Amino acid sequence: MKPMPALHDRAMDNLRYIRETMERATPFTGISGRGEMAIGATALVASVIAARQPNFKFWVYTWLAEGFISLLIGGWSMDRKARATQTALFSGSGRKALFSLAPSVIAGGLLTLVLARSGQAEAIPGMWLLLYGTGVITGGMFSVRAVPAMGLCFMVLGALALFSPAAWTNWFMAVGFGGLHVLFGAIIVRKYGG
Repeated sequence: MKPMPALHDRAMDNLRYIRETMERATPFTGISGRGEMAIGATALVASVIAARQPNFKFWVYTWLAEGFISLLIGGWSMDRKARATQTALFSGSGRKALFSLAPSVIAGGLLTLVLARSGQAEAIPGMWLLLYGTGVITGGMFSVRAVPAMGLCFMVLGALALFSPAAWTNWFMAVGFGGLHVLFGAIIVRKYGG
């Protein structure tokens, strides 16, 4: 005959279950508004640098470098916010947000190569904005309301960039990756604490 688990063990299992359920149900608030604002600031600097590049290849390299810098800023600022609020960065909702954004970013990288090889590089900025917006919306479903709203704004800019003259693409990138990050970062700071 199997002995009954001790009351303490059952209580601990129940508490663990409740905690995991709460983590899955709560929105991911680890996005740092200050980090978003810093990402926007570096994107505005990148837009100035990109506009001065002699050809589209170097323009793309400038924005790819900015993307890498943004990942570092975003990761660092989210880690810092998680430590300050004593929350798990990769809680249930945090993991969902990350894994919802990742497919769009990976697809954007692969499509960048395809578009560049096929001579359709002018579609890259619109595609980047559109896919980033898609990823932010899906990841934002597990976050605060401002995040999916930001994703929708990125999608609108991306759609406009796809059908606008190529000379305007850097402006769309500056408004999107620069302006929207600064704007929504400020909203997150004000409404959701940092």
